[in-house]
Amino acid sequence: MDFVQIIERHAQVRPQQVALHAAGEDITYAELWQRIQRATVVLLAASVRPGDRVAWIGFNAPAMLVLMFALMRVGGILLPLNYRLSGTEHEAILRHAGVRLLVTDTAHSAEATALAAKADRSLLQANALADDHTSLLPHIRTSNLTAPVLLVYTSGTSGQPKGVLHSQTGLVWNCVIATHAQELTQDDHVLSVLPMFHVGGLCIQTLPALHAGATVTLHPRFEAGAWLTDMAKRRPTLALMVPATLRAVLEHPDFARTDISSLKLLVAGSSTIPALMIAAMHARGIPVGQVYGATETGPVSIYLRREEAMQRAGSAGKAGIHVDVQLVTAAGEIAATGEVGEVWVRGPNLLLGYWADPDNAAFADGWFHTGDLARRDETGFYEIVGRSRDMIISGGENIYPAELENVLADCAEIVEAAVVGQPDARWGEVVVAVVVLANGAQLNAADVMQLFESRLARYKHPKHIVFCKALPKTALGKVQKNGLLASIAAITSQ
Repeated sequence: MDFVQIIERHAQVRPQQVALHAAGEDITYAELWQRIQRATVVLLAASVRPGDRVAWIGFNAPAMLVLMFALMRVGGILLPLNYRLSGTEHEAILRHAGVRLLVTDTAHSAEATALAAKADRSLLQANALADDHTSLLPHIRTSNLTAPVLLVYTSGTSGQPKGVLHSQTGLVWNCVIATHAQELTQDDHVLSVLPMFHVGGLCIQTLPALHAGATVTLHPRFEAGAWLTDMAKRRPTLALMVPATLRAVLEHPDFARTDISSLKLLVAGSSTIPALMIAAMHARGIPVGQVYGATETGPVSIYLRREEAMQRAGSAGKAGIHVDVQLVTAAGEIAATGEVGEVWVRGPNLLLGYWADPDNAAFADGWFHTGDLARRDETGFYEIVGRSRDMIISGGENIYPAELENVLADCAEIVEAAVVGQPDARWGEVVVAVVVLANGAQLNAADVMQLFESRLARYKHPKHIVFCKALPKTALGKVQKNGLLASIAAITSQ
């Protein structure tokens, strides 16, 4: 059974169950199915054929999900664009992917119109997907479940963005794995606020909830006050956060007086949540789970489930059901227990491959080489220690930035911090900590240095402390360390 047939089955079995709530409107599974049928006809009328790439530019909206399911029916491929990118970056992606149709919401209509004209692509307004021509709808079923249906471009924090292809089968398997990770049922209610142009916002909870027949309350984009309002009003059972959004919620003046007890689990993704933030949610009785993965892995690969969340706070969890994980050392050997190695992932939810790059070495023999470094303990729990490209080698010693960043995250006077390596003639590299202080904090460099005493070996301590107002980040809150290195070079060389 393909994904669209699963939606159709929900429409038959539980037609009045709310599938989506957005902009004050309830959309039942029966209504969602009807919208998918209408959009299918619109796409056929626009001459969308199997293999065609169709881009979406807009905020989170039911129309984007309707478009995705309709494309599955006609064999097309959805390419969700990051609306935060520049016009030049959008043009490059459209050219690289060979997009033939651009679909836009009202908020991005002017930008999309200019982009379509400049890139010589067809344009369709999202509201046109609702045109009622269902009487013309032929009997359509997706015949090739292994064909690509989703093309997501990575954030491109280093080098050029890559187009990651996922099949319908891969998406369904990811839903199965995500269901186990979060104990998801048809009675759950997901509050979805992260951008769906990333697999985090789309595939960790939103699609799995629809696969399960649950309800999704969809916000166009994250806003801490709106999150808290719907937490109290709509009583969701599951939500997904990244460090930046969770911090905004915790610091909001309404957090302490908002009833969040309906949450059975708050899931953290993108990067490790600082211990202080986890403790703040645990103090409210809300377990904080983790989902580790990448655009290429569906993304659900390693996760910390609700039953383990309180006792193993901060751990990435264990390898997911149906997922194989191995840690590989620089020498190409399987890492021993407690030894650091690169995370390799294999499973049915992995990418088909990279667009126009079939020989990319990151995906070989069924294994995706994540570039992340981790340790595995004797009980099977993983600890992510950083990116292989972020590892600092100082005086021949390997230093993992995550170890230092965890120390800094435990200081209430530090809002956020990142640790990078700077070239050094004597040591090869030296450690630099870039720190953002909380309002009113009076810490100086010596105070920050003192945080590492008795916590980490001397050789791991920073050589320089740099203070700044904010760290550059991607849309999912990951720090862009390449840009950070360039910006601090002048300061630390003085």
